[in-house]
Amino acid sequence: MNLPIFEVQVVLGLLTFGLLARWFLAPRLAGLPRESALQPLLAVHTLRYIGLVFLAPGVAGPSLSQSFAIPAGYGTAIASLLALGAIAALRARSRVAIPLTWIFSVEGLADFANAFYQGSGHGVPDHLGAAYYVPIVIVPAALVTHVMILGLLLRRSGSDSSQVEKQR
Repeated sequence: MNLPIFEVQVVLGLLTFGLLARWFLAPRLAGLPRESALQPLLAVHTLRYIGLVFLAPGVAGPSLSQSFAIPAGYGTAIASLLALGAIAALRARSRVAIPLTWIFSVEGLADFANAFYQGSGHGVPDHLGAAYYVPIVIVPAALVTHVMILGLLLRRSGSDSSQVEKQR
């Protein structure tokens, strides 16, 4: 029996992080104001600089496609910096906090979409070397928290605007 091990590991990562988020994280964030609930979710993404490992000689496999490694490495680093900036803006109660969180979300999801697209055409899992853990551990955790961030941004912004309408 020849199971696609990489794919199974990604699915198990998504399942594990999804359940852990539902059981332990979501209940604790549910009663918090949006700005407070977003911060721990964004904190997960501050670690996305780890994706720069795709560019580190001797870590990623030497045959890893540069058309995958370069955008994946830099895309994750940009997402990490945007997440840090969004947390700082949220903590400072800046007017740019929510727009910056949206920018992070768009860039972060675009980075993942590009990595999946580039990776599927180049057999990336076979060439990751020691960087193999990134798509089976870091990416599932980041995808789950991306979904949670988008849920907070969409749901809370909609309910906030409806409350403003009620006050008028």
